[in-house]
Amino acid sequence: MRHIITATVEDASGVLNRITGLLARRSFNIESITVGKTTKEGISKMTFVVDLDSANSAEQLIKQLNKQIHVLKVNDITHQDIVARELALIKVKTSKTSRAEIQSLIEPFRTRILDVARNSITIEVTGGLSKVDALINLVKPFGIIEVSRTGLTAFVRDTSSK
Repeated sequence: MRHIITATVEDASGVLNRITGLLARRSFNIESITVGKTTKEGISKMTFVVDLDSANSAEQLIKQLNKQIHVLKVNDITHQDIVARELALIKVKTSKTSRAEIQSLIEPFRTRILDVARNSITIEVTGGLSKVDALINLVKPFGIIEVSRTGLTAFVRDTSSK
């Protein structure tokens, strides 16, 4: 089962390497990792999407991560109400006849066209994993030259105003 784990960590050299090493040693399959600075000086946030076989594995992973130096807080947000997004850049083959068709197909996804060349178009899409996957599958018949995905970033939705 896919789990979304967030970790608040000190922004120090080697933290990402130690955490990915821990995951590799425990044979956890990492689907994606995103890391970025927070508004607090010296603090970063990591979001992992990992494939785990049971709830015990999630508990074990969280315990192991919490033992790591520079890790401040770890949460499994898989079953919580979250806000989650991914960014993808997709370079698609085009011709004079297919460019307009591609543009009309991608419009409902609220994409941005970042680059247009003679034989390709580069599309930016932001959204949930299913939205990104759906767009990739939609343009696949035209010929995908390259795809670059950021991986999922997420946090728990604020429920205090409800």
